[in-house]
Amino acid sequence: MTQRLFTAEFVLPGHPDKVCDIVSDSVLDEILAQDPNGRAGVETFAPGKNTLHIGGEINTSAKPDIARVARKAVRDLGYTSATLEGLDSDMHVVDWIKIQSPDIAQGVDEGKGLHAEQGAGDQGMMFGYAINETPELMPLALSLARRVGLRLDDARQNGTISYIKPDGKTQVTLAYDNFGNPTSRPVQAVVVSVQHAPGVDHGQLVEDVKNLVIDPALEGLVTADTVYHVNPTGAFVLGGSAADAGLTGRKIIVDTYGSGSLRFPATHGGGAFSGKDPSKVDRSAAYMARYIAKNIVNAGLAHACQVQLAYAIGVAEPVSVNVNTFGTSTDGVTDDELAVAVRKVFGLKPRQIIDQLDLRRPIYAKTAARGHFGHEGYSWERTDKKDDLLKAVKDA
Repeated sequence: MTQRLFTAEFVLPGHPDKVCDIVSDSVLDEILAQDPNGRAGVETFAPGKNTLHIGGEINTSAKPDIARVARKAVRDLGYTSATLEGLDSDMHVVDWIKIQSPDIAQGVDEGKGLHAEQGAGDQGMMFGYAINETPELMPLALSLARRVGLRLDDARQNGTISYIKPDGKTQVTLAYDNFGNPTSRPVQAVVVSVQHAPGVDHGQLVEDVKNLVIDPALEGLVTADTVYHVNPTGAFVLGGSAADAGLTGRKIIVDTYGSGSLRFPATHGGGAFSGKDPSKVDRSAAYMARYIAKNIVNAGLAHACQVQLAYAIGVAEPVSVNVNTFGTSTDGVTDDELAVAVRKVFGLKPRQIIDQLDLRRPIYAKTAARGHFGHEGYSWERTDKKDDLLKAVKDA
């Protein structure tokens, strides 16, 4: 039987782009902790030379200490050497934050602008996705790449591998059969690149990462033929923004679904999440779309599902709702019928989304670090709409 390959990657929280995502969301969390109705669109740039530039727009009664929040985030990520990692907790923070444009604010504030209701904070389309490849209804390739990456970061934090540094990436390649299903032992290749202290023997690093991280993380899924690439250039001493500038919003596929699965690709609308308060549908509607897709698959209405929501700035109702089950819907239910059921079961106006998912809380730095989907504890990962969806489909 022919094998077809599919790959996904994950980046560690200490990757320079992720550092910027986490700093942006840490600023957002500080604002929401002081002012749950605060608004923010925060962008961070890490050019190296022990400096962060933080800009964007806010509209809030909160008084966040931007520099203090940023330095704490960097310190918590394990950055200690500006020479080797580009940053340390004594870094210079350049604050470019400005007040939100009143033209945008009037479209979001209830009772202002052309529409009375709270409208979307921007135009655009957002996608949510779920697939029954894993218990958390996430694509298997991304789940495994993330599993390796988070175990690697844990090994740094708990001292299991004492000489590795915060920056790094992981990548997992899976084999699928002719029907598009992962094979029983699907891992064909694993790539790990992780920053390390000077003078570390490459052979020792390969052995430690393979034995203490990769094999335990992927137990039962590798074969004798699985290919391992650990720091394949031979050395990774200079890392973080000392080696590669970081910027908020450059890891949107890692943040979401890793492009999905072999048979059922996942689409991205293009908007990043980090630094954006939930009035911005780039974030909140993407969370709602995941909530919808996960409940559809959990209800047994499809094996895989992608939901698209689209909005116009300042307008509350979505301009479109689309459900795509890739031909996997069950019991003769059509995608159009599912879209009608979705409108009945879920409130899709920005205010409804914020209230249903309880999004005015300081919860976002964690999502930036570990991935926005597929983790227990997030409100958009609940599967509590199964019965409502089944009833809505039956009554259609």
